[in-house]
Amino acid sequence: MTSTSARETQIVADPDVPLVRITREFDAPREKVFRAHTDPELVVQWQGPNGMEARVDHYDCRTGGSYRYVHVQDGQEYGFHGCFHEVRSPELIVQTFTFEGFPDGVALERLVLEELPGGRTRLTATSLVDSFEGRDAFLASGMDTGVREGYQRLDALLAG
Repeated sequence: MTSTSARETQIVADPDVPLVRITREFDAPREKVFRAHTDPELVVQWQGPNGMEARVDHYDCRTGGSYRYVHVQDGQEYGFHGCFHEVRSPELIVQTFTFEGFPDGVALERLVLEELPGGRTRLTATSLVDSFEGRDAFLASGMDTGVREGYQRLDALLAG
């Protein structure tokens, strides 16, 4: 499954491994894109689908740190948590990711930021889960909408 939006977001399900790869370019320097992923005050401004409020319970983005945040819509809360295994500014974040509604579905995620000419950045994020069923449930959850809409808001945040 491959899909691309007008803003160059690519979401690809690997046919051989239960992995989802997201690729997106931003018109901002890599340091700024990295900060938007590691500063909780910025993360809540862009992460998730439109119409949902993000709230951070804790966000200790450093090697060995952890996080928990909640998306809220119409009184419903959706919690997510994980651990940061490796954080190297401004190029790499390796973390686990768990949706609390499906606690057995832990993903190992790797976010790489590549500096491009002209002050641009390419983000490549991979999410590896333990089964193709888990991967397909991840894709069916609407995560693609949340990723695209969130990155559109991140574009605006980076431009400001």
